[in-house]
Amino acid sequence: MVSGTIAIAIAILMAGCVIGTALAQGMAASKTMEAIARQPEMAGQLRSTLILALGLMESLAIYGLLIAFMLIGKM
Repeated sequence: MVSGTIAIAIAILMAGCVIGTALAQGMAASKTMEAIARQPEMAGQLRSTLILALGLMESLAIYGLLIAFMLIGKM
């Protein structure tokens, strides 16, 4: 029973991490493209800020994966 509960917790954790990260990255990229369309001269600065933001968002998904591996170790 305990291992089944941990497995469900892992599935929910990974689904939340992946879905949340994907939505956040999509919204950030969308808004950056809109900003570049409005002010093309700011494209370089916006692109570098976007890459930094995407990296930080992706780290959250990696933390979720790390926690999932830790939970798998408890099974």
